[in-house]
Amino acid sequence: MEILSISMDKDALKRLNRIKKSLGFKSRSKLLQNAVLSMLKEYEALETLSGHVESIFVITYPESERNHVSNMLHKFKGTVRTETHQHNSDICVDILDISTDAKQVKEFFAALKRTKCIYSVTYSLIPGRSGKKKR
Repeated sequence: MEILSISMDKDALKRLNRIKKSLGFKSRSKLLQNAVLSMLKEYEALETLSGHVESIFVITYPESERNHVSNMLHKFKGTVRTETHQHNSDICVDILDISTDAKQVKEFFAALKRTKCIYSVTYSLIPGRSGKKKR
């Protein structure tokens, strides 16, 4: 097994330690391995798609970043069919109905993951209306 080093600010490290304890992980290393493997599976599932894809994305981010996220979403205006926006304290939750080709979905996912102010990105493919996985 290879060893990786990462840098984190103190606040992120506190949050990581809290999650580690809450989820019952024996070490931060195991927690981070699990998180990285989860992201790899998520990405690899998208990579296998081709053709037309319909999906639902849910993103969360601080309310103070609403304009930044809105500007980013406008770059994909032909991809997002419907957006539902709600507030939970000072956190925004957007539910996005996506309908486009697989390439655009992959680009959309990557853009969301790269946006530092976004707390979380989850997606679900709509069965029977989405592209086929490549073999």
